[in-house]
Amino acid sequence: MTFIWQGVREAFSMLLHPTPDLLSILRVTLELVLWATVLAMLIGLPIGLVLGLGRFRTRRVWLGLANGGLGLPPVVVGLFVALLLFQSGPFGGLHLIYTVRGMVIAQTILALPIVIALTATSVQAIDPALLQQAGALGASRWRLGGFALREARIGVFVAAMAAMGASLSEVGAVVLVGGNLEGETRTMAGAILTSLSGGYYAEGIALGILLLGLTFLLAAALTVVQHGSRSAPTSSVRYLSTARR
Repeated sequence: MTFIWQGVREAFSMLLHPTPDLLSILRVTLELVLWATVLAMLIGLPIGLVLGLGRFRTRRVWLGLANGGLGLPPVVVGLFVALLLFQSGPFGGLHLIYTVRGMVIAQTILALPIVIALTATSVQAIDPALLQQAGALGASRWRLGGFALREARIGVFVAAMAAMGASLSEVGAVVLVGGNLEGETRTMAGAILTSLSGGYYAEGIALGILLLGLTFLLAAALTVVQHGSRSAPTSSVRYLSTARR
């Protein structure tokens, strides 16, 4: 139990007196999480919206692929992305291997099915009468899609939280693609792996506590935004009243 308390004390010491290495790890982690989440949301939201509202023949197949993607093995994704980005690979000329940008690509692939599946599920849960009413008022496809996203905004926030959480905790894919290079591509999760494998248990515990704190901090920020959106005036009536414009 001694090394556990030592790790707790070291965590507070690292917070009060952050080293350049810790600041670099935090920077890389936040950069990876924010970019991967933003890209996954930008790509995944329209796809999830189409799958949630669409009635085309292959819809169930795509939904099944999105749901199956929730269980993608991160190590396998990292392996394939690394093979594509190696100098001898098809995208080697882009020089993305062992870079934060390459890690963002791998993590976006992992977060994308989460966003698509949760968005589609949230859109499908909308009362069909609301969508029919919007359509009857002459809403275009674009406006109908915007209306559906507004009504499913709680699910969209959940998708963002899940994508962000996956990006924070991922190790396998980002280590394979980024190389876990000190001062360049090392994330919080990668630093914990390095500390434990080297026998620096107190440092690993300290980094783990900091990672948990960062996770709860980001989740709290999203929750505040979510409650602010929930407490705002309901957009349904306002949207339906302007659907003809």
